[in-house]
Amino acid sequence: MKTTTAALAALLALTGGAFAAGNHAGGHGEAGMMPIGNPGKAEDASRTVTITMMERDDGGMVFEPASLAVTEGETLRLKFVNKGELDHEFVMDVHDGIMEHKALMERFPEMEHDDPNSIRLAPGATGEIVWTFASAGDFGFACLIPGHYDSGMKGDITVRH
Repeated sequence: MKTTTAALAALLALTGGAFAAGNHAGGHGEAGMMPIGNPGKAEDASRTVTITMMERDDGGMVFEPASLAVTEGETLRLKFVNKGELDHEFVMDVHDGIMEHKALMERFPEMEHDDPNSIRLAPGATGEIVWTFASAGDFGFACLIPGHYDSGMKGDITVRH
């Protein structure tokens, strides 16, 4: 049985687990806004960035590119291609949120996401997120399937004024 993020949040709340606002569905603050921004409209996208997910021959796992530079208020179409042989995901958030989410995924590896700031792809699959980066700052992205982050599957997003 697959666990949804909302059900997992309810379970953690009942069992006394901490669940920080802003990291999963239902905790994104006012009107779905996260510190990193909010879902955008495809027609507002100023550019498209293709992000490849894959394993390396040395056992590492990567995103290419591993960093993004964005202007505050910019809407991007992020296109994803999983060129690996394993499932991979992309989750973007504040750095602390990513680390909290990583710890949660290690406890509940079957957890699935239904968050607008994330996508999970099977090998060979493609997908996209359209996102408006509403606040300047330093953010991150990662694959939080257990072991993938520690194998190098992470990156940085810099949102400039």
